Amino acid sequence: MTPRTKVGFLYNHDAGHQVRHSAAVIPALLAGHPAFEITVLATSDALLEAVRGVCGADARERCKFVRLDIPGWHKPVARVLDAVLPFSRLDQLYSNRAVFASLDAVVVTEGTSLFLRKLRGLDHLKILRIDHGAGDRSIGFQPSFAGNDLVLLPGAKQRERFLQLGYLRPEQIAVVGYPKFDAVNLAAGRQRKFFADDKPVVLYNPHPEPRLSSWYGMGLTVLDYFSRSKDYNLIFAPHVMLFKRRLHATVEGLAFRWRRDLSDKYRHCANIHIDTGSSACLDMTYTLAADIYLGDVSSQVYEFLIEPRPCIFLNPHQVEWQDDPNYEFWRFGPVVTDIKGLDQALRASLADHAAYRPIQTQAFQSTFDLQAVPSSVRAAEAIAGFLERDDFRASSDY
Repeated sequence: MTPRTKVGFLYNHDAGHQVRHSAAVIPALLAGHPAFEITVLATSDALLEAVRGVCGADARERCKFVRLDIPGWHKPVARVLDAVLPFSRLDQLYSNRAVFASLDAVVVTEGTSLFLRKLRGLDHLKILRIDHGAGDRSIGFQPSFAGNDLVLLPGAKQRERFLQLGYLRPEQIAVVGYPKFDAVNLAAGRQRKFFADDKPVVLYNPHPEPRLSSWYGMGLTVLDYFSRSKDYNLIFAPHVMLFKRRLHATVEGLAFRWRRDLSDKYRHCANIHIDTGSSACLDMTYTLAADIYLGDVSSQVYEFLIEPRPCIFLNPHQVEWQDDPNYEFWRFGPVVTDIKGLDQALRASLADHAAYRPIQTQAFQSTFDLQAVPSSVRAAEAIAGFLERDDFRASSDY
């Protein structure tokens, strides 16, 4: 009897923002390839529950769910080092190397998983990456991606950039669309209402990255503006990691920023809805519900553009962005370098959106290769094809 192919889906992070990028592939892989044995590996009970919520009842019954942990005596060290390093994430890989050794392949959503390459006894393990997000920042186009056996990309934009940079070979790439869209109720999203009136709803979605975020230099001023506004409603839903930590360190260059608390006065404003980390921050609830996107460098702007709408970007660092491919998405709307220009930018974003709509539409189509076959099914077929055929060559036909 042919041995079953053992595939792990790994979720190794402090928050659940990466789950929907790959979890919808699990039921698709089981449906198309029932001989595969799938194990969900997660580093918290909350992550395991998030995966179960996406997978559905049948997959919950057919998959193994394993809670990973590190030795108790490591944890005091982790509490100190996690402030500046992904120590716990790396330790989860090292301390559970016997679990990974029992697998044929592991599907991952972030880069620290490549630490598995350095561990003894894992030379056989195939690493397949479905990245979380589809943005333009350089962090999403690193030479380290070459360490993956297969990289599943959402669209032509990413494929062309990786090939142009020389970081990936064509046979390492499969363009499969965006499985996260299969894990979200897109039809219901635009019907959600968070305010009693019909004023335009602005989503402020700052990133935690110390060198690039608008939060540290402009964030509280943005909240002050909306607390006084009679013209707009605001959903403040930052990247979930912003309020997970006090101290934020950059992964590109050396920079640290201290995240300040929010004043309760903002929570008492009828026109401001604050959510710094619930499941609604993870499932496109707010990107679907808003009328205007206000942000800096989060790739969530591309998810927002599943329906083209006005965008505004905050540039407190005075970045010269116009010819920088890492800021390609700042072409989707006005860029504000002085907070005094926010009011005018908001008014112009609604009045002038027709000028930006073609740019947004073209960028969305280049970013997400969406087809009649769901992205999760195409990803499952790419994974199965890679693992089942020695002569497999990934292509954009999935």
